[in-house]
Amino acid sequence: MTQADSRVVRAAVLGSPIGHSLSPVLHRAAYAELGLTWWRYEAVECGEAALPSFLDACGPDWAGLSLTMPLKRAVMPLLDRIDPVAAAVGCANTVVFAAAQRLGYNTDVAGMTGALAEKGLPAGDRSPAGRALVIGGGATACAALGALGELGEKAAVIAVRDAARTADVQRAADRLGISVTFTAFTADSMRGMRLVISTVPAGAADLLAANFAEHASACQAVLDVVYDPWPTPLARAAGLAGSIVVSGFDLLLHQAAGQVALMTDRQAPLEAMRRAGLAELARRAI
Repeated sequence: MTQADSRVVRAAVLGSPIGHSLSPVLHRAAYAELGLTWWRYEAVECGEAALPSFLDACGPDWAGLSLTMPLKRAVMPLLDRIDPVAAAVGCANTVVFAAAQRLGYNTDVAGMTGALAEKGLPAGDRSPAGRALVIGGGATACAALGALGELGEKAAVIAVRDAARTADVQRAADRLGISVTFTAFTADSMRGMRLVISTVPAGAADLLAANFAEHASACQAVLDVVYDPWPTPLARAAGLAGSIVVSGFDLLLHQAAGQVALMTDRQAPLEAMRRAGLAELARRAI
């Protein structure tokens, strides 16, 4: 797109619930910094049932969509082309409209690796036994496996609350070539782990925070995908124990930067987006 094209270019984040989303703040800050004054970004409440009709209604003025729960898997059969990363993890958090096609991407994977690298996570030990724990078994857990693959891990442990709902994450692990072991959702699941990635909603991992230092004495880093409220009990306990702590905001920032780059074909202004996001979180905390 060029500024000579004066029509409004639209983008949005879709999900349910969506009112809490920080994505509009991040994307609008990027557009402002890039001088894309004719771009618009909004939050749209949309469940799985409404997704097909919403996509059908997106005309040539639409550049792309960010997707959050529960749409990351539901969108897959509605896409014309799927990026290899999204295909491997089995979910897409980004749709780009180009050449009358719907292109699916997953920026959560790069968002996690980027956030971890920015915080200085030491390189993996590449042990075939695996010393990485993923808490949860949903779409974000599948992306976490993709991130672990990028970090060189060949095995992971996955702590789930419902052992009957592991098929999707198992399939993702198989496609990624990562050996996974499922375990109960308890604090003891963190024992011996070098890296812990919690992909569950706010409050769900609180029970793992108790006696963190005892259960996770080997833990070098914890990534908790929650960003509001922050810090979570798990993040606070990890920080007190001396672990590197990576927040959901760090992840959100880096995955949003990937989306901005895909939709605008320009390098995302990461620092401008960071400032805007932190300012909004501070405002919400008042």
